[in-house]
Amino acid sequence: MGGRISTCIFGFGLLALLSGCSEENAEPKQHSRVFVQTVAPADFAAAVTLTGDVQARVQTDLSFRVGGKIIQRMVDVGDRVTAKQVLARLDPKDLQTNVDSAQAQVVAEQARVKQTAAAFVRQEKLLPKGYTSRSEYDSAQAALRSSQSALAAAQAQLANAREQLGYTALIADAPGVITARQAEVGQVVQATLPIFSLATDGERDAVFNVYESLLVEPAPQTPITVSLLDNPSIQAVGKVREVTPAVAANTGTVQVKIALQSLPKGMQLGSVVSATAKGKAAPSVELPWSALTKDINDPAVWLVDGDGKAQLHKVSVARYLTGKVIIGDGLKGGEKVVVAGGQLLHPGMLVEIAQPGAQP
Repeated sequence: MGGRISTCIFGFGLLALLSGCSEENAEPKQHSRVFVQTVAPADFAAAVTLTGDVQARVQTDLSFRVGGKIIQRMVDVGDRVTAKQVLARLDPKDLQTNVDSAQAQVVAEQARVKQTAAAFVRQEKLLPKGYTSRSEYDSAQAALRSSQSALAAAQAQLANAREQLGYTALIADAPGVITARQAEVGQVVQATLPIFSLATDGERDAVFNVYESLLVEPAPQTPITVSLLDNPSIQAVGKVREVTPAVAANTGTVQVKIALQSLPKGMQLGSVVSATAKGKAAPSVELPWSALTKDINDPAVWLVDGDGKAQLHKVSVARYLTGKVIIGDGLKGGEKVVVAGGQLLHPGMLVEIAQPGAQP
């Protein structure tokens, strides 16, 4: 009996010992080693590199002033033209007919003027001698003036017909470069339909399409450096000349034109260029990517409070950059943000802050 009791006591003691070891081994770790960064707000201005091209300050759409069929085209896109150079011609047959008709009308009116002038001279000689009446004299004079007026009208019509005939030749108003062609030989075109686009010689602009969000503040008047995209060492300096007041419906951008002081060698009309613009500086916090986590669906960071415990804190990300994020709202300064070792943290967990230079 005594031996059985001793065996039971020994068994219960062994179970208690094993239970105690199991509870000790199952106890979770109560702290985690992390690296932190003390929040220090600083002004941050996002830099944006824009790509555009060099365009002529004055670009003109050239068109015929009369309609007709194109029978000749002398230039193509990229050709340099001079002032008064003929670029294309229309079939002149119909307008030549108008000139011939107006010319015939002038000849007829000239004959009529000659006839009425002779009749008036006769009446003018007969009136003092009493061989004609005053009314006949006045009628001859009126007929002469009427024929003279008709001749003047016919001559004006002839001049207009000749001018219309001259419009069958499309002439460049100024020297420049043809940048576009909208019609071909054999095409029947209406008056004022653009045939060529001409970039006239003279001042040049660098033109960029900029998102409206970057133009909250007025355009800067400081000099802007524009670089050739395929050779950044080739640069030109200019200032903002024009900002379109309307946003393009298809792109959501605003066109900005930078007047270039002069074009260096290698930068020419149509060259692709780039320029870097900075937005308005605002107080922000810069953190490494590793500091960013999320609270369900919102961005957040882990903070270490005064008791050494981890707390999840929501923030607003202003911009994502390579290797870092810019926090726009949610941190005031002085907070300790976990930048490494936050993968296993949970709210209220005690943490051990590692010293700089220590291994994670």
